[in-house]
Amino acid sequence: MSTTAISPALRDPAWTRRLGWLIAVAVLSWPLLVGTEFKPWVLFDERNRDPTLRFLASFVPPALATEFLWMVLLDTWRTVAIATAGITLALVIAVPLTLASTRVLSMSALAGRMAPGAFAIRQLLRGALIVLRSVPELVWALVFVRVVGLGPTAGVLAIALTYGGMLGKVYGEILESGSDGAAQNLLRNGSGRLQAFFYGLLPGNAGELASYTIYRWECAIRSSVVLGFVGAGGLGQSLDSSMKMFAGGEVATMLLMFVVLVAAADAFSAAVRRLMD
Repeated sequence: MSTTAISPALRDPAWTRRLGWLIAVAVLSWPLLVGTEFKPWVLFDERNRDPTLRFLASFVPPALATEFLWMVLLDTWRTVAIATAGITLALVIAVPLTLASTRVLSMSALAGRMAPGAFAIRQLLRGALIVLRSVPELVWALVFVRVVGLGPTAGVLAIALTYGGMLGKVYGEILESGSDGAAQNLLRNGSGRLQAFFYGLLPGNAGELASYTIYRWECAIRSSVVLGFVGAGGLGQSLDSSMKMFAGGEVATMLLMFVVLVAAADAFSAAVRRLMD
């Protein structure tokens, strides 16, 4: 019995290293899966399978009553409003903190090493951004629901704080990774921090800053639906109520509306990016 040798050109010279990495990932993943009690086979257990199939079957047909559809449209609009208002407040938080904590706009850094006082303030502001973004918007929403009660206000404030921290961090990274020659020249010739930003940094980074802001607005729309499950208003709150009542037709209609909403947000953001290009 003859064996056909594999051509040297077809051999993968790094197959042993790749196999080693694959085994290492499998070994490391196993305790993680055990620790999280990841058991996908329970989905096929008879006690779980039958109720799940009955609930999914109730999705057909979707609820199409005029009064219900009008309520879904209002909740969808409220969801977009929560996300947009939250991002607007996030910008109010992020922009000043970014301008104050960005090294390339520091007067004291022109000589090379930043002054101790300016460095301490910069680190303090960056620490504030870390605190804001380290707390998930869902946790902020739970806090504000206790403070201001159920409704969109809690969702707006939750998105504003978390996304303010995210926007501030990424804005700072974008500004510091771009060309800073023009801003440095303006600062050395007596310009203020705002003038250096608007005329030195913003022209070369406006596209990237706007693209990331639009992306975060899309994420805020998705987040606002999730926040509704803790009473922060919008489409998520109505979806949570329908799921608790096992109203599958209503759930199906709201899920379809959410898909349409996300698709519309993606199309809008793509159109804005094309206009900016």
